[in-house]
Amino acid sequence: MCDYSLEAYRTRPAREGEHYTTHRFPSGTVGFIAPGDTVTAICLAYDTKLNLEDIPQPVQQAFGVQGSEPVTFTRLETALFQDGVRFANGAEISLQRLGTGVNACVVDALLTTHLQRETV
Repeated sequence: MCDYSLEAYRTRPAREGEHYTTHRFPSGTVGFIAPGDTVTAICLAYDTKLNLEDIPQPVQQAFGVQGSEPVTFTRLETALFQDGVRFANGAEISLQRLGTGVNACVVDALLTTHLQRETV
């Protein structure tokens, strides 16, 4: 998803295998952009798997993570800005707190059809 505060901007869905960077939009909201396109917010489905790189040192120390980590894009229910990531250790952080300049590669964009339980 794209945080509600990014609704004023052009958006497009994330694509598996693409690389994105966190960016602060003029509204102050941090979201993902594709390289070279600072006006289009990239929207990810919740539970999308990403590999993050260039995680800032203060975030690494605060959350017990490395500079590069696999994460799951998630919705932070109780936060003002609800777009965030969940690290493998269970820690969650908003994109706002993660900050700008963090690079991400989409590992699984949830494009595959999910099987539904058949009702008998």
